[in-house]
Amino acid sequence: MNVKISFFILFLFSHVLCFSKAPREIYTKERIAKTIAIADKNLTQKPITVTATLCPRSAGGMHDFYSEGDYWWPDPANPNGPYIQRDGETNPENFVAHRLAMIRFSEIVGSLASAYTFTGKAQYAKAAIPHFKAWFVDPSTRMNPSLLYAQAIKGKMTGRGIGIIDTIHFLEVVKAMEALKSQIAPEDYAAFVAWFKEYVLWMTTHPYGIAERDALNNHGTCWALQVAVFASFTGNASLIDFCRKRYRTVFIPDQMAADGSFPLELKRTKPYGYSIFNLDIMSTLAHVLNMWDWQMPDGRSIKKGVSYLLPYVKDKSQWTYPADVMYFDQWPIAQSFLYFSAMHGDDNSLALWKKLDHFPTNQEVVRNFPIRNPVLWNQKPF
Repeated sequence: MNVKISFFILFLFSHVLCFSKAPREIYTKERIAKTIAIADKNLTQKPITVTATLCPRSAGGMHDFYSEGDYWWPDPANPNGPYIQRDGETNPENFVAHRLAMIRFSEIVGSLASAYTFTGKAQYAKAAIPHFKAWFVDPSTRMNPSLLYAQAIKGKMTGRGIGIIDTIHFLEVVKAMEALKSQIAPEDYAAFVAWFKEYVLWMTTHPYGIAERDALNNHGTCWALQVAVFASFTGNASLIDFCRKRYRTVFIPDQMAADGSFPLELKRTKPYGYSIFNLDIMSTLAHVLNMWDWQMPDGRSIKKGVSYLLPYVKDKSQWTYPADVMYFDQWPIAQSFLYFSAMHGDDNSLALWKKLDHFPTNQEVVRNFPIRNPVLWNQKPF
């Protein structure tokens, strides 16, 4: 085949994958090179799952994910009693080793799948597969497909529904598996799908899951994004339809004000960070549900949300609400809402996304930045 014709076919195919802009049009050469460099370092990383660390305070077993609520502290008036809340202030003594292991897992396989997407080299897929097996298949290291003991509070609760937000770091794990499907043995892929079928069932039927589904703020949107992505992975069309309906009838109507802001996030002690986080999550949800161009009769839509927050991300000094009680100086970074807005044709979002930090290292920032490899999200939405 003529070289020029071959190049044209490859160019055309790459553009079909996306909407307004193909990944290589949005990603800079430097961004691609850095992603591949990170993946190269991850080629030799060994899996670390929840079984590597057992917290004696956990009410679960060695295969159960466990974490403790970030904003809960000892009561000065009763040091040995139940913890009390200090909203927005992270207690560094609380147990988060399982969450860190999950984030590490997501970062490793996300970078490897991205590098595979960019290069087509099978070595990246081969390196990712042992991590998938360790978390979801190997009887000695796998995680149980439930979250009964997440975000526990000493002296109060052994686990809570809001702990489901911790598994937002499985989102890119699933996207990585989808990107690498052709390189994964069918029986292994089926086992991964089976794990997420169990987890989605738990998320949608257990009281913890139902409580998180009905949360009014970013917890509700995080639940829906997870369910939508995991349901797509497992072939559950009815749950995808449920999430699409919830986006139209709950999230935009109940969470977004007429100006595009999120009032419930603005009331928190981290109004800037929480506003950005919720817009990142809701933008990703709008993209995967193919709802980017949908709007309410009064004009509220994901585009309205982007228009509201974009000026404050471009120039934080214009922010008119109180500064966040912690980590205000760490934001913004290359937020995923900018990427998805750029993908759907917004050049202003694209220009800003390219300028901001794509590889944050602050632990709290990374915790609230689950979409770290947006090239994995360029498949056609549901």
